[in-house]
Amino acid sequence: MPTQKRLRTSLILLGLLAAAVAGFALYTWITLSWSYSEGERAGYLQKFSRKGWLCKTWEGEILLSSMPGAIPERFAFSVRDAKLAQELSAATGKRVLLSYSQHRGVPSSCFGETEYFVRRVQVTQ
Repeated sequence: MPTQKRLRTSLILLGLLAAAVAGFALYTWITLSWSYSEGERAGYLQKFSRKGWLCKTWEGEILLSSMPGAIPERFAFSVRDAKLAQELSAATGKRVLLSYSQHRGVPSSCFGETEYFVRRVQVTQ
């Protein structure tokens, strides 16, 4: 009789663990699939590199300047597409127009260090 109780308890714990993993996977999929906001930013591509210890991601930064002589604002972004990463690597130092989507609440930096994911790039210089 005690072994049946242990078996039932083990199955319940295993079921709860499976439900937690499935819930985490569903939450991750939702945060990566639906964007919080979308937009465009234009500026000079200052740096672009592949970073990370375990999860390698493409990370970049553009300088946004509203007026000549003004202190530029930095916009950090992540890239998940390898083809887009090649385009951005070739555009370092040039003026670019980035189309991005913002994904808030992504639970891990394995998908990108920022919440801004670039979807399209256009070199404007």
